[in-house]
Amino acid sequence: MKTVGLLGGMSWESTVGYYQAINKGVKQSLGGLHSAKIVLYSVDFDPIEKLQHQGDWEGTAEILSQAAANIERAGADFLLICTNTMHKVAPQIEQNINIPLIHIADATAENLVKKGIKTVGLLGTAFTMEQDFYKGRLTEKYGLTVIVPEKSDREIIHHVIYKELCLGNALPASKVEYLRIIDWLASQGAEAVILGCTEIGMLVEQSDTEIPLLDTTYIHAQKAVECAIE
Repeated sequence: MKTVGLLGGMSWESTVGYYQAINKGVKQSLGGLHSAKIVLYSVDFDPIEKLQHQGDWEGTAEILSQAAANIERAGADFLLICTNTMHKVAPQIEQNINIPLIHIADATAENLVKKGIKTVGLLGTAFTMEQDFYKGRLTEKYGLTVIVPEKSDREIIHHVIYKELCLGNALPASKVEYLRIIDWLASQGAEAVILGCTEIGMLVEQSDTEIPLLDTTYIHAQKAVECAIE
């Protein structure tokens, strides 16, 4: 079995989900007392969040590249960045390591392509919804059409992620807002909706709506399981 490298802590609330999903996936695949071999480096999210909102992405890249190098030195065979937003600096991180990086957008897009879905809604931080590092990859590499909410709704989604979910708070009123936005994306032609922030699965789940939801935490974790035991 290969050793999974997890670069987590952004936020630690969602990193817990990765750890559980990967271990459950290995147990389900191999049975018995098997569990995943994992190297986890969990960063302090506060300074990274500040750099994000200051637009200092090179500063975040420096912190995460150092952490990724430590994960490699600790024996990981491949790396997962346990957050959608910080894949903005995935190219810089890849330049500083010699092990493969399993990109969260690739894992998600492969899942969509398998299902035959061509038009998809995207929820995430404002950075993920508005900038091209994520949407562009889905479109250019996989030919997907990506729909994002209108600006006022993007602000709601972003606020809930940073001010509630990253603090471990899943509030009923916010769930109502998210489901309203998901319904709007469906009305615009989305065949499925990507939960493109690793905390969103704490707030909404498939049983809440008829439109297919793609929980990127779970999808990314399952890809890690496949890579670990292949």
